[in-house]
Parts: sequence; structure tokens; C-alpha cells
Amino acid sequence: MLSAAGIHTFYGNIEALRGVDIDVKQGEIVTLIGANGAGKSTLLMTICGSPRARQGQILFDGVDITSAPTYEIIRMGIAQSPEGRRIFPRMTVLENLQLGSTPIGDDHFDEDVERVFKLFPILKERQEQRGGTLSGGEQQMLAIGRSLMSRPRLLLLDEPSLGLAPLIVKQIFEVIKTINEQEGVTVFLVEQNAYHALRLAHRGYVMANGRILMSGTGQELLANEEIRAAYLEGGH
Repeated sequence: MLSAAGIHTFYGNIEALRGVDIDVKQGEIVTLIGANGAGKSTLLMTICGSPRARQGQILFDGVDITSAPTYEIIRMGIAQSPEGRRIFPRMTVLENLQLGSTPIGDDHFDEDVERVFKLFPILKERQEQRGGTLSGGEQQMLAIGRSLMSRPRLLLLDEPSLGLAPLIVKQIFEVIKTINEQEGVTVFLVEQNAYHALRLAHRGYVMANGRILMSGTGQELLANEEIRAAYLEGGH
């Protein structure tokens, strides 16, 4: 479904991605783990066209999207829930969800809102509440819900567990699994919580200093001694 080959991305003269190759097959959950500053978020943003890859090629369903405008990429069926949530704090929950549906129009708006409310019942209770007054966990649910409003076939999730309590993290990961298994949405997940991410994922990649160092199934990476020492504190 998604293939990135030889991706080099720069911020000015600083090379953030140094020849990255990744593949995400339809129906998979694929996770990308690595330390802060490894280039994980840059890869997700490059897939969506901001910043642009200076070298390499990104294909989505066989179509070259390397230079496509971001709005076209979203309309093709890719959505991103960004790091730090980035909801609109002065807008209500419902208004944030309305913005999420903009790329595809409002023909299925009521149906899609109910889908989000079923995944995150607390958002239904909070639908008239301003986004900025929600808890951190509720804001993350809203960010994911907003991304689902464009009916993506590929969902890019950037650090969905960041800064959340363990109980909320568990709930978020259960919803990701539900979206994938019951709704058939393919997921590319960037996470620092390597243990939860690798347990959930079919396959994973390890990134450091803008390069992919290792790949394998989630179970293979969980069992790898280097991964355990570096990211799992000697094993969870």
C-alpha cells in the first residue's frame, strides 16, 4: 500500500532522513520506534508532503505521491494524527470533527461522527465542550477521531501514547487494534512506547539518526536483545 524508497529529507542544510526505505502492506499495523530526534515524525510528515523529500520516491497504491500537494494525498486516503494532538482548542469537539471531514465533504458526516463516538464514548459526552478544556487523554482521542473523519485507508499515528496515563494508553491501543481488525484501516504507528507498539504491530522498523537500522515482525523485535536493552529497559 505504502512504499518509501531512498528518502532523504532536509530542514535547511540539516539532513533529517538519510535514505529511508519502508513498506506498509494493506491491512497491517506497522510501527516505527526510535529515540527522540531519530527522524520518526519527519518521515510521517514527509509522507504527507510537508516537508518534501529531496531525494527518493513515495508510492501509495502504486501512485507516486512524492511531489503531490498535501490536500491531494489526504483525498487519496491517507490521514495523520500528529504528535502533540494539535486540536483546535477554542473549537468544540464536534467542530474539530467537522474539520476532519473537510477533505471528503459532509455526505457521510452523521454516520462518521457516530463511528467516532462509538470508538470514544467520552467524546459524545463532551461534544459541545471546547477542545482546550479536555484532558490530555480526551484530546488524544479527539485527534485520532478527527483523522478518522476523512475515512482514511492508511492512518498515520504519531506518538498517540505521549504523556498519557497507563490506563488511557491501554484504551488508545485497544482502539487502534479495533480500527485495524474490524474496520480494515491500515496503520503506520510512530511510538516511543516500544513495548506496547511492538506487541500490537505485525511488523516494525527501528530508526536512529535518520536511518532504518533494523526491521522484523513485532515479536522478532521484542525478542531482540539489542532492542530490549535500548528500548525496553532490559525487557518489560
